[in-house]
Formats: sequence, structure tokens, C-alpha cells
Amino acid sequence: MGIHIIGDDTILELKAGDEKAFDRIFHYYYGRLCAFASQYVLDTEYEEIVQDVMMWLWENHESIANEKTLQSLLFTITKNKCLNLVSHRLIKQRVHEKLHDQLKVQFEDPDFYLPGDLMEKLEQAIKNLPQDYREAFELNRFDELTYKEIAHKFDVSEKTIAYRISQALKILRKELKDYLPILIGIL
Repeated sequence: MGIHIIGDDTILELKAGDEKAFDRIFHYYYGRLCAFASQYVLDTEYEEIVQDVMMWLWENHESIANEKTLQSLLFTITKNKCLNLVSHRLIKQRVHEKLHDQLKVQFEDPDFYLPGDLMEKLEQAIKNLPQDYREAFELNRFDELTYKEIAHKFDVSEKTIAYRISQALKILRKELKDYLPILIGIL
């Protein structure tokens, strides 16, 4: 059994806002969390994720209970951030695939002109939606979940989900009005 440099004393010091205790914890867990995160995301991304986790730790240091809780918490948050990033990538890929499938005939037509910035504008418009609207829209349109499934996931009514999606569509139609003929299948 190895020597633990992170014990209850260090946790108490961290809870009191001691920067040296935070530094010890940072150095102790940083490499471990990077190695763990590298199983999920690219090496250019995992360091940023682990840095975000450590920033979160410092901002919430008063709520840490003990060493075991701290370790579990840091690894759980790291894993969730990695999975969120992977999920975001999958959603983005599905948007591309769905657009491609819906526009396959037009893509094959040499006279068809698709503005080069269409995907960028669509992604930005979706990204700019209020979070509740965006999540409901993406789950419905790209993950193909029903209103009922989405409502269950967020513990709200189906009418709330219907409202969020309709508002998201309203915003997207306004933002992308110049591209509506091309995007009609998604919106």
C-alpha cells in the first residue's frame, strides 16, 4: 500500500481555502485524471477537461467531504465531462449525416449550390439556443427520442418539451430564414 499524500488533513485544509493543499491535490490527481480522461477523448482535449475539473474543485472546495469522496468526485466529473464532449461530437456528426442524407440528390446534381457556411450557420444557431430548448431539440431531431422520452429524461411534462421544441424551431427558422428551403427536413 502506497503512501497517501492526500489525507483528511489535506481535505480540511482545502475546505478552509488553503492554496497549498489545493496544489498538493492538483499534483496528486492531475496525471491520474489525464490518464483516465485519455481513454475517452483526444490528448489535446483531456488536459483542458482535467483543468476544468480542477477549477471546479477550487471553486467548490468547501463542499468536499473526505478523501474517498474527493477521489470519486474528481473521477466522476472527469468521466462526465468526457462523455459530454463525445456526445456533442456524435450529435454534430448526426447533423452532418442527416443533412447529407436529406440532400443526397441535390449533392449529386452539379448545378446545385450549397453555401459553404451552411453547416457552420446551422451549428451556431443550434448552439445559441437556450440550453433547455437546445437539449430538447437535439434529443428529438438527432437522437430521435419522442416527446414522452425526453419529458421523462428531464422530469417535466410532454407539453413542456413540445413548447421547448416549438420555441427552438421558431428561433432557428428566424435565424436561418435564408436557408429554409434547404433545411426544411430538419426544421
